[in-house]
Parts: sequence; structure tokens; C-alpha cells
Amino acid sequence: MTHSNPMMAAQQFVVDEARLLNEARYPEWIALFAADGHYWVPMHGAQQPDPVNHVSLAYEDRILLATRVQRLQGLRAHSLEPGARSLHILQTPQAQPLGGVDWEVYTPFVYTEIRGTVPTTLTGIWRHQLRAKTQGFEIVLKRVDLLNASAAHEMIQLFP
Repeated sequence: MTHSNPMMAAQQFVVDEARLLNEARYPEWIALFAADGHYWVPMHGAQQPDPVNHVSLAYEDRILLATRVQRLQGLRAHSLEPGARSLHILQTPQAQPLGGVDWEVYTPFVYTEIRGTVPTTLTGIWRHQLRAKTQGFEIVLKRVDLLNASAAHEMIQLFP
């Protein structure tokens, strides 16, 4: 969906991204990331200042994301039997310009991942830094601040 209003377009971009994840369309999801884009899940949630000097649950560039997706879709992913599925439920994304062509989008979410009959539910905030392109946006940084980030978690297989 295209919008002439850049704020609404940034909000819709995040909603569309969640749908790609919910539908397990991972190659299309990775294509949303800028060449220099990163996916980051801090170990200490919103209080963690950076991914370099502190431990993170995940800090992945496009290459690592693509490697993880290949593993998820591979025939030898025995740890994923039965297959994992996920659902992201979002509050309305809140977008604000960062200056130039960059936008920040703040989105509270509830995430459920299920393997077989065992669900894992996480809550938190998505913080996207988006760069406007000729057609749409690209993700420069997707930061996932989990509400209980420093708690012990079962293995998270997919992408909260």
C-alpha cells in the first residue's frame, strides 16, 4: 500500500513487515533491510545503549539474517521439528522524522512463537530506523526491546 503522507507510509511499512514475518516470507523480509541494516535484540532492553560493548540476544546484519533464514528453511533443521510459526500483534505504529530522509517508528507488540504445541510469548517495543528510498523505505536498524529481555528464555527460533 502506498501513501502520499510519509508518516503514514512509514507506519504502514512496519505493519506490512509484520505480515511478512507472520506469513514466514523471510526472503522478502530480509530484502526490506538496507545493505548496511541490522536487526538487534538487546539483552537489557531499552536500557542497553549499544550492541558492540554489551551482550545482545541478537545483533545480525543482512548476511547473518540470510544465513539464519537458510537454516530455517533447510531440510536438516532438526531442532525446528515440528516447524516453528509466529504471530506479531502490533499496536498502532508511531512515526516521527529523524531529519533528512530518515524516520523512526515506535511500535509496541505482542509476539507468540509456537513449535508443536509449545508457545512462547514475548512483549516489547519495535524501534525501527527507516531510510526513505525512491519507492518506500529500507530498514537501517530494527531494534527489538523485549519487556523481559534479561530473563531466561527458551530458544527463540524466529524473529520477535
